Amino acid sequence: MRHLVINLDGLFVSSFIIDLALALLGTFLLRLILQWLRLWRFFANPPLAQFAIMICLLGLFTILL
Repeated sequence: MRHLVINLDGLFVSSFIIDLALALLGTFLLRLILQWLRLWRFFANPPLAQFAIMICLLGLFTILL
């Protein structure tokens, strides 16, 4: 069973915040890769695509972790 609260040296942090941080980090890395490969030109609205990627990663991390 997954813990709902994580203790980091006396600071209680919700596990959802950790999932959100991982999703933001993953979005940042994917954004760099997509910029390097110049794939953003295939998206009509790149900021909306970045938000969608972050939401998908957040759901993935929430389910898996």
